[in-house]
Amino acid sequence: MHMRLVTVLAALTAFSATGSADQVPIEPAKKDLSIPPIGLGLWNSKDKDASKAVEYAFKAGYIHLDSAAAYGNEDYVGESLSASKAPSRKSYWVTSKLWNTAHQPKLVGEALNKTLSDLSIPYLDLYLMHWPVAFLPDQGGRSVVDQDTTILDTWRAMEDLVRANLTKHIGVSNFSPRQLDEVLKNCDICPYAHEFETHPYLQQQDFVDWHQKNNITVIAYSPLANLNPTYKDKYPDIGSILDDHFWKKLAKKKNVTVAQAILAWGIQRGTVVIPKSVHEVRIIENLGSVNVTFSKKEMKKILAHDKRARFNNPSEDWGVKLFEELDDGTTRLMWAQDL
Repeated sequence: MHMRLVTVLAALTAFSATGSADQVPIEPAKKDLSIPPIGLGLWNSKDKDASKAVEYAFKAGYIHLDSAAAYGNEDYVGESLSASKAPSRKSYWVTSKLWNTAHQPKLVGEALNKTLSDLSIPYLDLYLMHWPVAFLPDQGGRSVVDQDTTILDTWRAMEDLVRANLTKHIGVSNFSPRQLDEVLKNCDICPYAHEFETHPYLQQQDFVDWHQKNNITVIAYSPLANLNPTYKDKYPDIGSILDDHFWKKLAKKKNVTVAQAILAWGIQRGTVVIPKSVHEVRIIENLGSVNVTFSKKEMKKILAHDKRARFNNPSEDWGVKLFEELDDGTTRLMWAQDL
């Protein structure tokens, strides 16, 4: 078994010894009992493909799944989690996310209970606010912004879920620095993690560094940049990262695949990577990234290949401004005060 994965498994064993479905700590656990550094992303995994992907992941040695209500497949994921051959619940980590239509405080608990029922598990390890945008529920599939429900309204309801032992930790996703600060300055139970798009073509290194300095885990979604088919029409001038000459040369030097090299960089910079795949061979391949390391010189060279290309931005569709201070030429370190 991979040495770095053994370390991860040992950490999860310790985690299991301190918590259970009926006794969950109110405050976030210490960082040495933390989220595994690589997990299986479940975005865009359709129906039975999601079930099989989870089975492949467990067989390969994964102990971390990243899910969300909006992915529309949690019931299929639950089929694998409830199967007789599934690992003990205490032996793996599950993250899920609250969708925008359930931001009203009275709906937050209902949403998590639906997720738990679909996943066939008694608790989550981490529950994230999927986007810093509230939608009015029951709008026939239309995205209508709820002007009366604030981020803090939703966050306080999420804090109650920790107190109710339904999730061990809570966090955010796709927040701007100012939105994150709003939560951090007013939280009783503060964010354990922030999941956002970051990869070699959107490194956001200042933002990543700030999180690490303030003890907030960064979960990097789309860690393989523009490989997700959802992004096929974004930045047509940027080819597949698997064909990038720089990364092909670096991967060859390490005697690994390009995907393994990219994921290894994500892990080494201190982020948690959650590559998506429904193919057993690729799921196994991605896990091999835990054995790859880079020198300081190599890490510095990678910095120079940032393209500042954000592939996932629904601002226009939703009529809201997302990623303030991240995509307008400034950085967090230029204006933010450490908390």
